[in-house]
Amino acid sequence: MLVLVLVANPAEPDLNDLLAARVAREVGGTLNWLARSIACEIEAPKSSEALSIARELVGGHPIDCVLVPKKHRRKKLLLADMDSTMINEECIDKLADAHGVGPQVAAITDKAMRGEINFTDALNERVMLLKGVSRKTIDLVRRLHITFAPGGRALVHTMKAHGAHTALVSGGFDEFAKPIADRIGFDEFAANRLEFEGDALSGKVASLRINPAGKLNELISLASARGMDISQTLAVGDGANDLPMIDSAGLGVALHAKPGVAARAPVRIDHGDLTSLLYLQGYNGEEFVL
Repeated sequence: MLVLVLVANPAEPDLNDLLAARVAREVGGTLNWLARSIACEIEAPKSSEALSIARELVGGHPIDCVLVPKKHRRKKLLLADMDSTMINEECIDKLADAHGVGPQVAAITDKAMRGEINFTDALNERVMLLKGVSRKTIDLVRRLHITFAPGGRALVHTMKAHGAHTALVSGGFDEFAKPIADRIGFDEFAANRLEFEGDALSGKVASLRINPAGKLNELISLASARGMDISQTLAVGDGANDLPMIDSAGLGVALHAKPGVAARAPVRIDHGDLTSLLYLQGYNGEEFVL
């Protein structure tokens, strides 16, 4: 059985009773509210075109429409990208700004996220431009220029409270990923390592563990280690390097992604925040752990 979910951004709760009822009437099925003005679900829509009908009726409202299977709806494993997903920034771009090479690095980052440049080549090019950045600068950038994406803590802690395992998987670096994973509350993290010469970056990557294939490997190995089917997993990200894990997860979500990435992902969230992923799993607002 399928479930049609309508989700608005909590900062712009634009899902009213009239619109929800109209969608339910047109597609058939049973309407349940998950959070008034923010999220509702329509169980067992009768129309085979339920998703396209819902999107047409929503029109210009900032509301996401997603069709999900009811079986294994609440996932037992969460894998989340870090940059521009669990945090609002690209860490490497912020380091580049502090080092005076912001425009050069940002241009490479943008092409890499759209899938126009090989991930490994793009990473090595950017890290080379960061040669000489000190540990102190890295620490200052992390503390002063990195902000957490709305809904991330609720997503992680709500899923953990219901028995899920959570992992932050970043194509960035452990100097950022470890403290960010700890602050948000992830069970574990996986990231790459930068090489240092004394107290400053050498311009080289010391360990490249997490690339697109590495993220997929983490998904498969973590699920296997816990004896769960891949259908019980959830993966979320925004860039081309996230697509392998997004495509393979039981619920793969492109969150505020580049158009090319969003078009290829099984599920896209363009308007809602990270709590949208809880509504997709059938959690109601009263179940959130904030």
